[in-house]
Amino acid sequence: MTENYSFNSREELTEYIQDEIINTTEALEILQCSRQNLNNLVQRGVIIPIKDLPRDRLFFKEDIVKRKNDMDKKANN
Repeated sequence: MTENYSFNSREELTEYIQDEIINTTEALEILQCSRQNLNNLVQRGVIIPIKDLPRDRLFFKEDIVKRKNDMDKKANN
């Protein structure tokens, strides 16, 4: 699954990043889990960060929301 992205201006890119890229804290809020649990998901390859920083990670919001939906489905079964 390869997606191509094209931005016509810096503003378009900035808007995309603000809407679609989240950091660790935002991911924790969406997933409603602990930092330790998120780290475990990353180590197991369940969630793949798009960038690792010294004290933070960046994720595609879509990946985190998908994981949350999968967790909710399992909890309801």
